[in-house]
Amino acid sequence: MITLDDVTLTFPDGASRVTAIDRVSLDAKAGVLTGITGPSGSGKSSLLAVAATLIRPDSGRVIVGDVDATALSREDATALRRESIGIVFQQSNLLPSLTAREQLMVMAELGGRGAGRRRRLVRSRVDELLDAVGLADHAGKRPAQLSGGQRQRVAIARALVHEPQVLLVDEPTSALDQERGAAIMELIAHLTHERETATLLVTHDLVHDHLLDALVTVVDGRIVPAGAATMAG
Repeated sequence: MITLDDVTLTFPDGASRVTAIDRVSLDAKAGVLTGITGPSGSGKSSLLAVAATLIRPDSGRVIVGDVDATALSREDATALRRESIGIVFQQSNLLPSLTAREQLMVMAELGGRGAGRRRRLVRSRVDELLDAVGLADHAGKRPAQLSGGQRQRVAIARALVHEPQVLLVDEPTSALDQERGAAIMELIAHLTHERETATLLVTHDLVHDHLLDALVTVVDGRIVPAGAATMAG
């Protein structure tokens, strides 16, 4: 699971600072898909970046499993992210020259502690994960040979290679049509439940909200009660 405990994040703005996240507390439990929605510029992506340990908050704690990530050194936070957090960005960010299978295999080459064990783990899981996301027959294709939805499926499989406790997904349907977007949302929900990841998913599109186990709305950096904000596209 992942817990954000009274998290505040600010950024410099000339001589002052602007608040991106304002004392947010949020729990995401294993096997639960939690959606994060809200108007553009409300702090959703900043919240996800803090949860991913990519940005350290000004105050508050980010607890992954039983580890307080905000108390870790930069090196240890990187190791935690590598081992325990899977991230799927809006764009699939696949390497153009690599096949779908190689996109996952390259994760075996990440350095850090336990690199040898990680290589063995990744190599044993690649084909199983590609099958889980419905791409077993496309393992040898490069990104240019795949549809947008298929590229997102590869990105999801890549994020799950190390069996992370936490899966963080940022606007996975933003570049897809409604049918492909629905398929991606259904896949994320299925994998969250099947693999018992604690999943946080940022979305503007509430057409698929029936697939979410929980939904929080962020406005001006704060979590507000459901229905308290008017969605902006």
